[in-house]
Amino acid sequence: MKFLFFIFLLLSSLQVFAQHDNHITKIEDTAKPKSPKTVVMENVGSNHVHIVYSSPSVRGRNIWNGLVAYGQVWATGAHKATWIEFSEDVKINSQLVPKGKYGFFTIPDKEKWTIIISKDWDMHLADNYNIENDLIRITVNPQKNKSIAESLIYKVKSLNDKKGQVIMTWEYLTISLDFENYNANN
Repeated sequence: MKFLFFIFLLLSSLQVFAQHDNHITKIEDTAKPKSPKTVVMENVGSNHVHIVYSSPSVRGRNIWNGLVAYGQVWATGAHKATWIEFSEDVKINSQLVPKGKYGFFTIPDKEKWTIIISKDWDMHLADNYNIENDLIRITVNPQKNKSIAESLIYKVKSLNDKKGQVIMTWEYLTISLDFENYNANN
C-alpha cells in the first residue's frame, strides 16, 4: 500500500513539473516587440530631461526617403509620438520653452531637417499633428555616421550645468538639438 501511494505521489509530481515546463516554454516563445518603448533621462544642472519613444530597428530596410518619407512630419520614433519633458524652463534657439511635456517631431530631408517642439505630445505617430500647436521649429544639418545604429537611439547630453543637447541617432544619421536652462541666465 505504501508503495502504491509513493508511485501516485511520484506521478503527480511529474505531471506538475510537465505543466510548469510547458508554461516556461510559452513565455520563452513570446516575441519581443520590434520597436520597444524606451526611456532616456539625464540631468543638465538641476533640470531633469526625460524622453519617451519607441525604438524601431533598420532590419535591412531603406530608412531615409523609404520607411521615413522626406518632407513629411515624422513622430521621430515608432507607434506613439516621441515626447520630451523638461523639469525647468529652457531656451531653444533663443526662444523660451516653459517646463513641461512636449511632442518631439521632425521633418527629415536629404540636406536639412526641421526639429519641431509641439504642445501636442499624446498621439499615435503624427496622425493628429497640427502645425498651430508648434512651439518651436528649427533647422539642423544631419551628420553622417561611419557605423550603423541598428536601433533608433536618443541621448540627453549634459555639456555643463547650463547647456545640454538632445541627440537622435538612427541608421547612418545623427541630429542634435541644443538647449540652455533658462534659470541659468538669470
